[in-house]
Amino acid sequence: RGRSVPLQRPADCGADRYFDSSRLACAPCGAHQRQSAGGSSCVCEPGYRMVSSNGGFSVTCEKCPENMRGVTQDGWNCITCPKGLTSQGNCKCPNNEILVERSIDGILLNEALCLHCNGSEQSFSASDASGSRCVRCEKTFIQVSKSCDCDSPNILTGGLCFSAREGLPPKGVATVRFAQLGMTLTSAWFLKNLQSSAFACWLYSNLTACQALGNMCVMNMNSLSSSSTDACGLFQYIFVSTARVGIVHSIPYWRHNLPWLYYGDQPGLASQVLEKNHFPTAFSFKGTDEGVKLQFIAASFDAAGNFLKWQSLEGGILQLCPDTQTKLNAAFAFGTTYQQSCKISVSKILLDFANPVFYDLFLEYNGGNEQQHLWAVPVLNLNLQYNEKFVNQGSNMNNWLLTRRFFLVDTLSGKENDLGNPPRVIRIASKITISIRLVSHTQRGTIYPPLITIAYTDVLIQNPETQSVMVSFAVSYEMNQSEAQIQTDIALGVLGGLAVLWSLLKTAGWKRRTGSSIIDLQTVFKFLLFYAGDLANVFFIITVGTGIYWLVFFKAQQFVSVLLPLPSQEEDFVTYIACAFSLKALQFLHLLVSQLTVDIFFIDWERPKGKVLKAVEGEGVIKNAAAPVSIWRTYFIANEWNEIQTMRKINPLFQVLAVLFFLEVVGFSNLALMDASSSLTRSSESYVAPWSRILRFGVSAALWVAIAILQVIFFAVFYERFVEDKISQFVDLCCVSNISVFLLSHNCFGHYIHGRSVHGHADTNMEEMNMNLKREAENLCSQRGLLPNTDGQTFQISISRKMRLHYDWIHETLTRKRGPARLLDSSANSFEQSTRAYNAMNKFLSSFIDHVHKEMDYIVKDKLLLERILGMEFMEPIDKSIFYNDEGHSFSDVLYYGNETTLLIFDVLFFSVVDLASQSFVLAAILTYLQQEIFRFIRNTLGQKNLASKTLVDQRFLI
Repeated sequence: RGRSVPLQRPADCGADRYFDSSRLACAPCGAHQRQSAGGSSCVCEPGYRMVSSNGGFSVTCEKCPENMRGVTQDGWNCITCPKGLTSQGNCKCPNNEILVERSIDGILLNEALCLHCNGSEQSFSASDASGSRCVRCEKTFIQVSKSCDCDSPNILTGGLCFSAREGLPPKGVATVRFAQLGMTLTSAWFLKNLQSSAFACWLYSNLTACQALGNMCVMNMNSLSSSSTDACGLFQYIFVSTARVGIVHSIPYWRHNLPWLYYGDQPGLASQVLEKNHFPTAFSFKGTDEGVKLQFIAASFDAAGNFLKWQSLEGGILQLCPDTQTKLNAAFAFGTTYQQSCKISVSKILLDFANPVFYDLFLEYNGGNEQQHLWAVPVLNLNLQYNEKFVNQGSNMNNWLLTRRFFLVDTLSGKENDLGNPPRVIRIASKITISIRLVSHTQRGTIYPPLITIAYTDVLIQNPETQSVMVSFAVSYEMNQSEAQIQTDIALGVLGGLAVLWSLLKTAGWKRRTGSSIIDLQTVFKFLLFYAGDLANVFFIITVGTGIYWLVFFKAQQFVSVLLPLPSQEEDFVTYIACAFSLKALQFLHLLVSQLTVDIFFIDWERPKGKVLKAVEGEGVIKNAAAPVSIWRTYFIANEWNEIQTMRKINPLFQVLAVLFFLEVVGFSNLALMDASSSLTRSSESYVAPWSRILRFGVSAALWVAIAILQVIFFAVFYERFVEDKISQFVDLCCVSNISVFLLSHNCFGHYIHGRSVHGHADTNMEEMNMNLKREAENLCSQRGLLPNTDGQTFQISISRKMRLHYDWIHETLTRKRGPARLLDSSANSFEQSTRAYNAMNKFLSSFIDHVHKEMDYIVKDKLLLERILGMEFMEPIDKSIFYNDEGHSFSDVLYYGNETTLLIFDVLFFSVVDLASQSFVLAAILTYLQQEIFRFIRNTLGQKNLASKTLVDQRFLI
């Protein structure tokens, strides 16, 4: 508190105190003193003169005598005022007279003189605004009245004199319409200058007056009305009436002496202006400054119509948001989409833009022979009204009314009554967009004339310190994307049609494998699931192809032939990605459910070795019984199967980290920026363009797929060959363990892994096991194949309906879905029943493999090439089941391993959807890895339960 001071401002001091700048506080003035106009010192009251003054309160005042009650202009002397006093105590003189207090040699007069300025011919003088000098009066007074007076019937307006006998424009309406606020104000600026500017422009072709009139029309948003004589109405009246004076630079909309405000209101004119002619300079992404930068230049005028200077836009004159010069200049690098937005306080706007500046924008180019030329840039004012209706709101350019001049901030027209007062309403260019459109089928970077689109915001001033306005500036590049959209639609239609046919084939194959020929609701539902997956692949191919196309052709081009779609044109692309993800998620869930409901059984070929003595429960006797077969081999195989259920051909963690490394560390993410640069690095001081969603998806999807393909190649060529191949090892392990795997993925279709040991037994000690392996390695025993003298151990099986019914009958007992309730109530009886069912299933399947059941026999054959391609079987197993030789371990189709493509596409789409929603590669990578782990956990957990349920392997032994 000892270091705090009260806050005081000069306005808080009142009339009898002044603001002491050394103390930053108010201090009292002395006797017969009051606050000065600036508030930082004291001055004498009227009727008192200064005797001494050292600033601040160090002022001494003395009362003037009764016969000299006036005070001189400097305040130091008293003087007699024959024609009265002002409120400040100084002498005053009538109009057209000047005040004289001293003689020509500086001697103070006892009585002030009011000298009349001679307004007669030869002199034509009048007092100036301060009343201290006689100057030549305004020329319109001389021309009209041959004097310095503008008496009736002449018209005095805006400090100018006009003859009533001349054909003058109609009387103007000094109002400004603020349509967003629904209010109309009488502008002090318009009251003072509108009529005089119109008269001077009409009668004398005064260049400044014509420019001022045009500026007032622009402040009124170039709005036209057939019944109003506002600023634009007066401008149009003069424009139409001066057709005889000729045009400028052969441009029909640019009259001599008048500013160029409009392009004309003929229907379809805007499309001709914007599309009929090409800009004469070709642009490229690489080369000299002339071809890679847009050289915008603007002619600037003040509100009174005075030309200020030519200004290059590279100085940031149109960008209201503060930024570094490097980033401001980046707005006009060809091909770089520029976006800038911020909030600006109204108080700062009032401070920085006290006087509005008006711009006519041009694009500079070299016309040959070292001569620079200018191309006029049309303006699309979204606030323009015609007969109180907005005409520039739609996308149909045939209805647009293009203009030329614009401003950034108008703090002038919203002032009422007195120009010295703060404005009641201000108008701000809150959204400015410069659009560059590429000519279709160009190979040399030819563009149409640029277009600048401006949206203004009307702000009612209430509390400038707390009020703020959101402003933005953008440079966008676009081209006609209709041809690309048509090609995409054609590709989608063709591939979508092929997807329908492929899904029908899948459905037919599924019906054959389920052993049903009836088309029911389940068949339709299955077709839709197949079609969802295939259509997801179609969308994925189209979106990835589109993303890579734009990435390669946009970034690699030198002479510009293509431009990126605008964010609004990317909506269809984003929709395709969303559809692909949704459909692929449906296919993935379908795959997950299918894998979690497969029927699987481990056939144990091991037979008892000898007999053992066993007590018979309840009878008290001991009998010889077959030696039990160890269950540990089955448990071991079950655990190995459980381990490979979620094994993939890629490492998910490495995949996510590698993609993230290349995107964020190496800098591939910079390729997704909407600029012409193909560099992987960006300077911290350079402007960073906005992201393109198409490029973002193209870069991330291409990287993800490329890294995944490299992983798969490494896994197949090196890892599985030289380190370990778990799928082949599992088949070998089955053979060594003397256990076969019987697996049904469909009702009448599945896979069979023949694991019957060629040595007869697998329950042996280490020495015998090594001897058996050695004999097999030296070809001293038979081969492992199902058929004699073959090595084929894996098969696709298509079983007969009778076989399936018998399997289900045993399986229902195995899963305890049938049987007397009295047996199910006892856990011991239930366990014995399950054991008997397990033994029955094991005996049935082993006898089936051994061709014991002639009524349920099978044959072994090779699949036709077309059957392999289509993934279906032409021959229906009516009397006999069919075992198809399979050398590719197709049983992995019921594992993650055999569905890597589906999993990979789902991961890519999940990553991309999260990234497009969050614009964060890091978040997308984290969530993608989390979903992989969550679904892997679900697949492991539920797959383990299904394995325990279908094979009678106690889940406690699955680790």
